[in-house]
Amino acid sequence: MKLQVPFLQLPVQFDAAALAAEVAAVDPRWWRGRTQQDDGNSALTLITTHGDPDSDELSGPMQPTPALQQCPYMLQVLETLGATWGRARLMRLNGQAEVRAHVDINYYWREHMRVHVPIVTTPNVRFQCGEGEVNMGAGECWIFDTWRRHRVLNAGQETRIHLVADTVGGERFWDLLAQARPPGQRGPEWQPRLVPPQPGKPAPVLDFETFNAPKVMSPWELREHIVFLLGETVPDPRLGPVQQALLRFSRRWQALWAAFGDSGEGLARYRRLLDGVGAELEALGAGRLGLKNELGFLQVLHVQVLGMALATPPDGEDESRLDRHGYGGGEGVHAGAMAVPEPAAAPTPAPAPVRAAGGDPLFERPLFIVSPPRSGSTLLFETLAQAPGLYSPGDESHALIEGVPGLAPAARGYESNRLLAGDATPQVAAALRERFFRSLRDREGRAPAGMPVRMLEKTPKNALRIPFLRAVFPEARFVFLYRDPRQVLGSMIDGWNSGNFRMYPQLPGWQGPTWSFLLTPGWRETSGQPLEVVVAKQWASAVQVLLDDLMELPVDSWTAIDHAGFVADPQGRMERLCAWAGLDWDRRLGAQLPLSRYTLTAPDPQKWRRHEAGIEANRVAWEAQAQRAEALLAKFAR
Repeated sequence: MKLQVPFLQLPVQFDAAALAAEVAAVDPRWWRGRTQQDDGNSALTLITTHGDPDSDELSGPMQPTPALQQCPYMLQVLETLGATWGRARLMRLNGQAEVRAHVDINYYWREHMRVHVPIVTTPNVRFQCGEGEVNMGAGECWIFDTWRRHRVLNAGQETRIHLVADTVGGERFWDLLAQARPPGQRGPEWQPRLVPPQPGKPAPVLDFETFNAPKVMSPWELREHIVFLLGETVPDPRLGPVQQALLRFSRRWQALWAAFGDSGEGLARYRRLLDGVGAELEALGAGRLGLKNELGFLQVLHVQVLGMALATPPDGEDESRLDRHGYGGGEGVHAGAMAVPEPAAAPTPAPAPVRAAGGDPLFERPLFIVSPPRSGSTLLFETLAQAPGLYSPGDESHALIEGVPGLAPAARGYESNRLLAGDATPQVAAALRERFFRSLRDREGRAPAGMPVRMLEKTPKNALRIPFLRAVFPEARFVFLYRDPRQVLGSMIDGWNSGNFRMYPQLPGWQGPTWSFLLTPGWRETSGQPLEVVVAKQWASAVQVLLDDLMELPVDSWTAIDHAGFVADPQGRMERLCAWAGLDWDRRLGAQLPLSRYTLTAPDPQKWRRHEAGIEANRVAWEAQAQRAEALLAKFAR
């Protein structure tokens, strides 16, 4: 929500030590990384859709998770604030880590305030918002302007933990907010009220969101959002015609509303109106308009208005609209925030459906790097992404894919991350194609200016999804990256032990450390076994599925590359790979490549020997698939 000032402190103070004791008692396996890279950010869900601890959705009834139900004082804190509660989490930020600068533009946060109660913090933690900066003290209660660019820096060594809860307010909450003050000098009347824990007090009855997205946006809400965005737009000669087009659109929307309301009738006419105004705005140059917070006007209009005005998307497209673009919650790293683009960036064209005949009009021969985790795919991805004319999401696509309803393991009985062609229904394919298209940027950070586009993607879970990806992207090309399994297994063991790659903190029926990396078929058979056994079978299962699936593809739709050869001759291997993919290559690589973002320790081909005994003891589990892969690789080396 946009505020008049960057920060406001509410006049209540909570017992941070008591909250910290509750946090410490919660099962640590419930914490999970908030991004797919080791950036020091993790979260523990407290209020989610249907109380599902693994849910990242923003649309639907909100309920407490088991973790919140185990924290009586935390419940009292929320009750004290007297609000209707939406999504809430504990947010943990390691020492020497940051929440990168971003602006929250999702429809959900247009009218939601984000409440922060620091539980564990130090003076080294600085919260920056717009031109303001504050250190939120332990037990204090703050809100801030999510419409401004903001970031969090933890310059110390200690971990920071905040209670972060979203709300549209409530009767008692508005009374508290009326007494709130910005940072700085306060008069003698400023006396935050201490609210200590009350042991033995019955659990309070809280109000939770049930309705947080319209079936059909009312003309009054639609006009409110449009007027707000026009008021936030930087003056531009194109603004007048754009404003007139939106006025005509809102009047026509009101006429349809008067005839059909949100009854479910007239959806085709609503949709035609939305499609028409989108095309008109692009023709008027609305994509060149910028907002005062340095975002693009048309980009935000699509996210907050045009993409939310109708609950039934075209052709059965993803109906989880609040998370349609892969933006979730919290402080906005990956989930909940968009990387801030250049204000004058070209408009992003709307995705087109796949044609029954001819080439894909949206994605031309998209490239997917497939491999087990810790095979060096990030290094290959970051290098290949420097090819001119190639676009990528910039990071692994866990949220983009699993944010589509029905694709997350929780919705599939936690069988595995395996997806088949049959899972790519028209609705799922349309939703995923849009998600990917709108996330793409080239090596200069620019969105695609035309179609079709060349896309590059890598996510280790996609080793289990080749048939699915081929169904969603008919022209898909795959690059199989192979690395000595002993090196991979050693790195996977280190990754599991580091806690930086936890994927499923509440995996039903799993006995062992928090499940890390991809969820492979047959994982239940390894429950309770030593980590060396788990990792060996995890790698072998991923490689077996990957190779079996590649064998079913046309021979010209995939290739293979070995990690050792790439590291030894990066320039030569990159030129060869780009020639196969039909890409140009205009960079001169040095003999040694920079470290990739997921590197845990300095590269050393002998690092695996720290775990040599366990790896060799389980050779029977992985050797057959290693021999298959090496025989296949030899064919491509000829």
